Amino acid sequence: MRAGQQRLLAKIGRILMSEESIYGLILISGMIVVSNSLTGTSVTALVTVVVTVVVFFAAHVYAGTIAGIARERTRGDVSRSFSAAFHHSEGMLLVSIAPLAVLLLGVTRIVDDDVAIWTALLVDTVILGALGWFAVARWNPRFWPRMASALVTAAFGAVLAGLKALIH
Repeated sequence: MRAGQQRLLAKIGRILMSEESIYGLILISGMIVVSNSLTGTSVTALVTVVVTVVVFFAAHVYAGTIAGIARERTRGDVSRSFSAAFHHSEGMLLVSIAPLAVLLLGVTRIVDDDVAIWTALLVDTVILGALGWFAVARWNPRFWPRMASALVTAAFGAVLAGLKALIH
């Protein structure tokens, strides 16, 4: 693997190992459940998720920018504060790619709406579990703590999938 590819993978790993990534996946699952209770189409779910993720990302960046300036107790460097907030929050955007791609399969009728929606929820839950596993793997080499973290993190997505099952 080339040095450039290794740097890119390391950067993606850092982005994914953030609270914003986990929060973003939970947010996406929740929005899929809520949008599905309205009309049950993957188009509605896709639009709802895209708009919500963009708004929450923008809100995180704005809040992070303001907080960064406030920490300095001066007018601060707005561009530096914005850049730090943007990079801190970009995991929320990155994790949305996989579930949005699955929902797009439903929008294009490659798969049925219900299949796309359930698969997007499953993908979110699996990614949550993987993030939980790798987060603990960074500081603990033992299997059971990693597994416990994966199960707890995946449970957030599973609870929302269970809510969808109850709603429909």
